[in-house]
Amino acid sequence: MKVVLFCGGFGTRLREFSETIPKPMVNIGNRPILWHLMKYYAHYGHKDFILCLGYGGDTIREFFLKYDECMSNDFTLSRGGKDIRLFGNDIQDWTVTFVDTGIRSNIAQRLLAVRKHLDDDDVFLANYSDGLSDLPLDRHIEKLLATDAVAAFVGVHPAQSLSGIQTDESGFVTRIEYLSSSDVRINGGFFVLRKEVFDYVQPGEELVEAPFQRLILERRLIAYNYDGFWAAMDTFKDKKRFDDMVDKGETPWRVWDRNG
Repeated sequence: MKVVLFCGGFGTRLREFSETIPKPMVNIGNRPILWHLMKYYAHYGHKDFILCLGYGGDTIREFFLKYDECMSNDFTLSRGGKDIRLFGNDIQDWTVTFVDTGIRSNIAQRLLAVRKHLDDDDVFLANYSDGLSDLPLDRHIEKLLATDAVAAFVGVHPAQSLSGIQTDESGFVTRIEYLSSSDVRINGGFFVLRKEVFDYVQPGEELVEAPFQRLILERRLIAYNYDGFWAAMDTFKDKKRFDDMVDKGETPWRVWDRNG
């Protein structure tokens, strides 16, 4: 299946980095979060990518045009650098299509802009490109295919730092609860979409607003609830958390590293 990656937003909440590079190009370890996400999809056999570019699009193009496999694979160098023997590769069997979808376009409009690149595929994948997970993607896809739903996304618990409150009629707080331990779930992205989704999108609309409301009314929108690892990189604090996990060797999203 083709994978549509939305990587053209401004990333204003990650201003420390996004003023100079687009958010999907912020590094986790020695590679951008976009690379980690593409490796995840490639692990499941989905290696045909469509990048919806906007803000900082040239940075993303340049990264791939100058891509160096040696930076993430073991290799042997000989003859003073004239010969390099790689013991692995990352993107050799990937197909990546780069599409300028506008600086200020919303998600649905970026999706409409790449529609022609989906060819005759009835089902495709999509992602916000700012979060990572160890989600069993094959099961997520199977759940949609087993129904007549048009769209599916992963439902996850919010970050630990988010909390909800309950009050009595006088306004006195009766309970404070971390949303991550409640029944509340949010849209974690990782979309599985049928091409019929385009029938529900009008010009100017945002994908998860009016179009998804139409799907809800027809009972054609489903969520794959997942309690495993999921985290988004929206703020500098999120970036630091990812870096700390890499330093500790705790990288559950790197499903391609697992034996078997």
